[in-house]
Amino acid sequence: MKIAIAGSGALGCGFGYHLQKGGADVTLLDNWEQHIKTISEKGLTISVNGSKDNQEMDICRPHELKEKMDVIFVFTKSMGLKSMMESIEHIIGPDTKIVCLLNGLGHLKTLEKYINRKNIIMGTTVWTAGIDAPGHTHFNGQGPVEIQNSDPSEKEATIEIVDLLQKSGLNGEYSENVNFTIWRKACVNGTMNALCTILDANIEEVFATPTIDSMLRNIIKEFATVAKHQDNVTLNVEETISYLKSLADKVGAHYPSMHQDLNNNRPTEIDFLNGEVAEASKKLGLEAPYCQQITDLIHAKEAILGITTTKVK
Repeated sequence: MKIAIAGSGALGCGFGYHLQKGGADVTLLDNWEQHIKTISEKGLTISVNGSKDNQEMDICRPHELKEKMDVIFVFTKSMGLKSMMESIEHIIGPDTKIVCLLNGLGHLKTLEKYINRKNIIMGTTVWTAGIDAPGHTHFNGQGPVEIQNSDPSEKEATIEIVDLLQKSGLNGEYSENVNFTIWRKACVNGTMNALCTILDANIEEVFATPTIDSMLRNIIKEFATVAKHQDNVTLNVEETISYLKSLADKVGAHYPSMHQDLNNNRPTEIDFLNGEVAEASKKLGLEAPYCQQITDLIHAKEAILGITTTKVK
């Protein structure tokens, strides 16, 4: 099976590494020149749950890959999805499957502009990752990776990818309700990522604060309201809080991706998380003051750092 990883940052490299170890023919796609050069010349150096390895891997810029792929995993930042899809249209065949594990909300609408809905597989992952230097990454977690086909007639093809993920040690699971999973993952990022970024602290530190229950409850209530109105997804607020606390215990002293982005002067995905909830609330005639305030605070930090942000869908 020929697989492309469209966006080979920390998570993309982690998935590409495991899929290749599992027997797939993997090509990493990225635009970071030093990252490409290092992996091409010295292989990918990766630490998986503390165990270090080096793996030779094919890597190039998106336009340099010429053959059609069987499966493409997209791991761009939310605001980079449109640009990436434009750059890989030439490797998408009539039967190519796109697996989208991006953080955030609203990505299916973007993907449908470039590929038939029957070939789109949506999902989530709770693996965490980071880049230590060009060509050097770390990858932590135990899964699961939950996916579901957007077209009910394509379940068999999705099951094949679930099997591939399982063989690769990525704990693939077929979801019967991926929209619920996506919204719950959005709650993870809309709380953990956003709060760690605003407070300049890791997950362990944030979840040890005396105000954590209040902060989580106020944010999740707004996510739950929009999820119900927009996608008929029911999020139990108290159950979601318990899930987040359990996840925080497992992850520990990790700085999430949004915090990493600001520390490296990169724009954040806040518009596709709390910002999406605030925007959707307005369209529905509702209010989401906590999500709006969080979005404004993150954008204020970006402005202070001189980071230009543009929401692209």
